[in-house]
Amino acid sequence: MTGIQACFDINWPGFELNVDISLPEKGITALFGPSGSGKTTLLRCIAGLERAPKGQLTVSGVTWQDNDHWLPTYRRPLGYVFQEASLFPHLTVLGNLQFGMRRAGIHSTQKLNPIIEMLGIGHLLQRRPDKLSGGERQRVGIARALAVDPQLLLMDEPLAALDFQRKQEILPYLERLRDELQIPVLYVSHAPAEVMRLADHLVVMQQGQVKACGNLTDVLADLDQPLFLGEEAGVVIDSIVGEIQPDWHLMRTDFPGGSLWLRNHDVAVGSKVRVLVQARDVSLALTLGNSSIQNVFAGQVDALGDDEHPGLLLVRVRVGETIFLARLTKRSAAALNVQPGQTIWVQVKSVALQE
Repeated sequence: MTGIQACFDINWPGFELNVDISLPEKGITALFGPSGSGKTTLLRCIAGLERAPKGQLTVSGVTWQDNDHWLPTYRRPLGYVFQEASLFPHLTVLGNLQFGMRRAGIHSTQKLNPIIEMLGIGHLLQRRPDKLSGGERQRVGIARALAVDPQLLLMDEPLAALDFQRKQEILPYLERLRDELQIPVLYVSHAPAEVMRLADHLVVMQQGQVKACGNLTDVLADLDQPLFLGEEAGVVIDSIVGEIQPDWHLMRTDFPGGSLWLRNHDVAVGSKVRVLVQARDVSLALTLGNSSIQNVFAGQVDALGDDEHPGLLLVRVRVGETIFLARLTKRSAAALNVQPGQTIWVQVKSVALQE
């Protein structure tokens, strides 16, 4: 059996954790929810830092914990990245990486090369931690976690201590980890923007319970179990860059069912890109007219669901194989007589799209 099978039952005064989930064998799985929902507790149970009396954990077919067996943390082949990198101040970056490898019984530094290249820290190897920015320290912390050759990488809100600029610097490296690592990554976050940009799989937690678990877009677009994200509500569309228009600084990304024009982000034709389409930036129409909106598709209304505000509605529309979410006032929805099965025009502003 591949992937992760995790089942934990904890009953503490004032808090309960009851989780039974199966997670994929690679890619980033985001554990998402408000503070106190049990995300970090679940991560610590998987790491063996919390000992759940009733717990079972299997990773890539190997049992780490069950009723008769307990693998202590130091014997679990995992890497753990905390909010703070906590590097040894007296060691250089290279020294910090080598220290972790020695603790894991790994003596060949050749394995460091792809990690150093992936995280872009080659020019930092001889610096000490006090000469690094917050984003650089965190990249080194991630490299140290990967240097032990883990079968699982755990990340507990690794961007929480960084300001906006530092987050923007490190996010491309996390995207590269998602695309290149061949091991599962569990990523704790309560920031919707991070989850939408990084995750392949999503586990939504609330009060120690799993409220939803599955493919990122499937969970985001599930109106039967709405994930209320306020202004962040939307879907993520995997697409491929099909054309660049340098004169207009635009690029066309193609997805199953159509294409989206958005601002050029200096990405080469043929590159895979992930496009965030927020529900607030999608409008619906019964007929086409003269408009400045360039992204227009024929779609079919799939489902309607309540939004956070009683005057708003979320509408799920299918364009070919791809799902979009639109946020409408209930008054507008009534004027259009929006209902499941209806053919409708979907309009998305290019200036609103995020890659």
